[in-house]
Amino acid sequence: MATLHVLRVFCAEDGSWGNPLGVFLDGSEVPEAQRQAVAVALGYSETVFVEDRESGVCRIFAPEGELPFAGHPAVGTAWLLEREGHPAPVLRPAAGEVEVRREGALTFVAARAEWSPPFELIQLPLPEDVELLPSPPPDAEMAYFWTWEDEAAGVVRSRCFPVVAGIEEDEATGSAAISLCTELGRELTIHQGEGSLLRARPLGDDRAEVGGRVVLDEVREQAV
Repeated sequence: MATLHVLRVFCAEDGSWGNPLGVFLDGSEVPEAQRQAVAVALGYSETVFVEDRESGVCRIFAPEGELPFAGHPAVGTAWLLEREGHPAPVLRPAAGEVEVRREGALTFVAARAEWSPPFELIQLPLPEDVELLPSPPPDAEMAYFWTWEDEAAGVVRSRCFPVVAGIEEDEATGSAAISLCTELGRELTIHQGEGSLLRARPLGDDRAEVGGRVVLDEVREQAV
């Protein structure tokens, strides 16, 4: 058995919605050969195995395989480490060093856009066009649909369909927010999925930060 924390990341201001995430703070409790199977069994878009709390070394698994970086796992893991008394100034997934920043109730991480999966950023004319998309749309593989809710204020409506990663629709996608923020070169407030809320800010040099609220749903012993 191994201790699993189940979080929701990029929650709305009232703590609703957000993208579920599994985090094993003691990753060594799960044998390396079993981690992919555990991620598949849990069924979250990503599961994190923390190798070392002090240094922030961690590994991220989607149902279809290990990822070098992903946004909502990084934000959730950073928040949980601080909650458990190990505030990390950086996380170290396979892609490289991910800087961590806290702003009130929000947790932010900074990363390079090139670390994100190759999302196809597809702009639609109106928010209702995004709302009415089937899940997943035909021929979607790594599609991120977005539109302006309020262009002057930088408010975006989006949905993400990373089908090739084994996920029909992602409720909140931090790495896609980093890609979009870097491409547009401006600060964004993103309403994604059913009710999730992400905030993103460009940092220059193909980097951006993404952040939001995190809620802990449960701590349980998980068979591995």
